Amino acid sequence: MNRRSTFGYTNWDIEDRPQVVIWEATRACALACRHCRATAQRRPRPDELTTAEAGGLLAQVAGMRPQAFIITGGDPLERADLFDLLADARALGLRVSLAPSVTPLLDHRVIARLAELGIGAVQLSLDGADAETHDRFRGHSGTFARTLQTCAWIREEGLPLMVGTTVARHNAEQLAEMYDLVAGLGVVRWSLFFLVPTGRARPEDMVDPYFAQAILTWLALMSRDAPFALKTTEAPQIRRLLAPPEPAASAQTTIGDGKGFLFIAANGDICPSGFLPLPAGNARADDILEVYRTHPLFRALRDPDALTGPRCRQCTYRKICGGSRSRAFAVYGDPLGDDPLCAHMPVDPLSARAGDAPC
Repeated sequence: MNRRSTFGYTNWDIEDRPQVVIWEATRACALACRHCRATAQRRPRPDELTTAEAGGLLAQVAGMRPQAFIITGGDPLERADLFDLLADARALGLRVSLAPSVTPLLDHRVIARLAELGIGAVQLSLDGADAETHDRFRGHSGTFARTLQTCAWIREEGLPLMVGTTVARHNAEQLAEMYDLVAGLGVVRWSLFFLVPTGRARPEDMVDPYFAQAILTWLALMSRDAPFALKTTEAPQIRRLLAPPEPAASAQTTIGDGKGFLFIAANGDICPSGFLPLPAGNARADDILEVYRTHPLFRALRDPDALTGPRCRQCTYRKICGGSRSRAFAVYGDPLGDDPLCAHMPVDPLSARAGDAPC
């Protein structure tokens, strides 16, 4: 596997602290994206963290010493205090990445200011190989062209550029074209988010399990020579395709929802991920790290033997894959249930042989 590909393997002690922390700074956003996890609206919600509360959050995150801290939204640029908070985060020693929306707020002057602050990386979304596909998904015409222009500004200012793509029915057949497009943008990482039907996204927006497996197989092959790192989110099944013959014997740890990964919502709710909106506490009142370490939901998500879905529970790949806990909850209402995106059948009830079968 290409050493730059990041399909969730880590040597991090995920029981002790999260490796990745994401803060949803606001749910305000000028776009109307079809899949929006946050169901973002034009105005911020009244219960979002104040500047002082956000400062306390940053101090808690800094104390956890995560490898990556990402500020997202909505659109974080909708916060008037964003640059002050970014400066505070940098002063606390956090390596901060920003995932803004591509709107008129994100101009060249803003990119230059982010570079001055020493931001670790900027991640933009690109959800189609052409303007028609991307703009229809994002809900605003001109967004595709603006995204390509913003990519150029980010490179000009010397900031690492990451591109995120939501993999869904609308663009699944364009991924080869998108690979070529992304390769020409000078990115350091291409992250592919396999759609979870939460927020505005619907179950019919997901690709089917066999198509998902074909895409993941293609990504595994492309990762060998890609000029950038490849990362999948909510598609841990790729680890099964890359696994050794005896996966149960693997000592490798993997990252997933609540498993080395922590999400803090705009109102301070502490969740396993943004796609798994089950609050286990709130940053206004709780010690975030203590919630991560001890809450029963987080502990269950880190225990492959706690899975309740019959296919995931029996699967020999459950320690390195375990399925998307977010998608299991979104579709079946059980965060420990089976992942409906998976085509793998650990035990064929008719032949007692391992193989692939529809969900």
